Amino acid sequence: MNSTIIIAVITLVIIIWIVMMYNSLVRNRNEVDNAFGGMDVQLKKRYDLIPNLVSTVKQYAAHEKDLLTKVTEMRAKATDGNLSADEKVALDNKISSGMKSLMVAVENYPDLKANENFMNLQRTLTEVESQISAARRTYNAVITDFNNGTQTFPKSIVAGVMKLQRKEVFVIPEVERQNVDVKSLF
Repeated sequence: MNSTIIIAVITLVIIIWIVMMYNSLVRNRNEVDNAFGGMDVQLKKRYDLIPNLVSTVKQYAAHEKDLLTKVTEMRAKATDGNLSADEKVALDNKISSGMKSLMVAVENYPDLKANENFMNLQRTLTEVESQISAARRTYNAVITDFNNGTQTFPKSIVAGVMKLQRKEVFVIPEVERQNVDVKSLF
């Protein structure tokens, strides 16, 4: 009788332990979804600003048409809604690069820089970019916790049963990691 109780207690402890790991992984997965949703909201703000920015810049920068077209096309693809999280991350990196190029191109137009509508758009875009940056940091932190949970033993066993796989974090492209040559800007 004693050994039966001990086996029952050990079995109960193991079951509780597995349920706790399962619940922890579910919480991590939900935090990832929540963080991605928060980041998605900020990206949507950016996507909503792009047509206004492009329209304003078009008035001044007819020969920057290719860059404007590319940024507009990427925005359309991003708002399509048929992208996976990883595809959205990659596309967002391209849009960030395109927006930086657009802002550098704007430097060639002193009248545009003085335009009140453009100045408001630029301030708003800077604000949104800061919010996107904060959302990315949050997303990366949550993804790291998720990946740690799904890749460390013994949670990795439960994660395997749940078919949870490693998720990609936002990474800055190598080009953007290089120091800016300020002299070349003048």
